[in-house]
Amino acid sequence: MARKKIALIGAGNIGGTLAHLCALKGLGDVVLYDVVDGLPQGKALDLLEAGPIEGYDVNLVGTTSYTEIQEADVCIVTAGLARKPGMSRDDLLGINCKIMREVSENIAKYAPNSFLIVITNPLDAMVTLAKRVTGFPKNRVVGQAGVLDSSRYRTFIAQELNVSVQNVTAMVLGGHGDDMVPVRSYCQVAGISIERLISAERLEEIENRVRQAGGEIVALLKTGSAFYSPASAAIQMTEAYLYDKKHILPCAAYLEGEYGIEGVYFGVPVSIGAGGVERVVDIALSDKEKQEMQGSVSHVQELIAAMDNVLAQSA
Repeated sequence: MARKKIALIGAGNIGGTLAHLCALKGLGDVVLYDVVDGLPQGKALDLLEAGPIEGYDVNLVGTTSYTEIQEADVCIVTAGLARKPGMSRDDLLGINCKIMREVSENIAKYAPNSFLIVITNPLDAMVTLAKRVTGFPKNRVVGQAGVLDSSRYRTFIAQELNVSVQNVTAMVLGGHGDDMVPVRSYCQVAGISIERLISAERLEEIENRVRQAGGEIVALLKTGSAFYSPASAAIQMTEAYLYDKKHILPCAAYLEGEYGIEGVYFGVPVSIGAGGVERVVDIALSDKEKQEMQGSVSHVQELIAAMDNVLAQSA
């Protein structure tokens, strides 16, 4: 059986970490693309030379030519400007629109049958643009957001209670921004409702930290944004697709009436398998959570309208 091919568009911190994880997990051969000559080639060669030590045996290629992504099974897009201190994800809209449009055109040309995972911020707008430009069906274009946000929620709950993160289950839905929705009613520790273990006031503080978690890392790093955890989240989605796991994960999926939402990408639980996003999983939400979801989708709609305005001005 031929090895799978994974194309990573953007060889920055997330791209390099993705390549390392792909190699360590033996997911397939990796093509690392970037516009900066030398950056993808250097990282690919460095990772290739670690293979004999780590025991992985995959091919890693760095390139500045999109032709190298030919017939990729999975494309993961990280290309774009990263956040700096004081910036929101939405502040990246203008410049990253131009980058995403070019990237999507080339993915459609060279990897027309790939499963496309978008990480670039502002996520909800960028994954929308990727679907429009590629023309791919909705099941083959998905945004990475909720897997990461949910992992952050689980981390903070585990720290608060001094328990293993593996005992904590949690979901964060909605747009990937400051109005994301930590779904408290589905947060449990070893099957115990989180509301039995932590006070409502303290939970509110933890959930606010989840919403600001990306900005917290940006403020600490000062010269970039999170990369280890976003890469791990995208790899979990990639494994679900390549291994047909039917894994239920919170992702930005294109909705056509689910959750009362029409025609936008939005964070909801989905099942990812060999067919890509195979279905949206409908879960019952509390009245408060429904209200928060509506507020979040309104912001996503505003963001997409702003993106459309940017694109119209640049046409």
